[in-house]
Amino acid sequence: MTLGLINANPVVHAKKERVARTEEPHDDDAIDPLEIYEYVRDIRDPEHPYSLEQLSVLSEESITVDEKLGRILITFTPTIQHCSMATVIGLCLREKLKDCFHPHFKVDIKVAPGSHADEESVNKQLNDKERVAAALEIPNLRQLVDECLYSSEL
Repeated sequence: MTLGLINANPVVHAKKERVARTEEPHDDDAIDPLEIYEYVRDIRDPEHPYSLEQLSVLSEESITVDEKLGRILITFTPTIQHCSMATVIGLCLREKLKDCFHPHFKVDIKVAPGSHADEESVNKQLNDKERVAAALEIPNLRQLVDECLYSSEL
């Protein structure tokens, strides 16, 4: 956790119940937003001991899948417009999803329009393979991403 909190008092929402699926999720290899949401909803926020779901950074509605074009779009909403952890959140999402889908799927991760002061810059960083790879080679950043992905404190 960082020492100087940027958003010292985030709004925390209750976790939603897990949806019981009646069919196998990969019966026809189709991917749906709920399946992706269930996989990423428990990622811990890099600044607070809450999940992205609890802070309403992410929702099922913020995930779209276009099977025909082979595209997945995840749009997240930082808790404040000048959130310095927006790129870390995006890296966590990208890292969590990197081995989940058939290689023909392109995964785009973006901040919601108007939700961040540096929206264009954050989006560019999160969707540039070289920048993502370089960021994850920085030991402190890698450790923070891993803590968010593998934390069991929630």
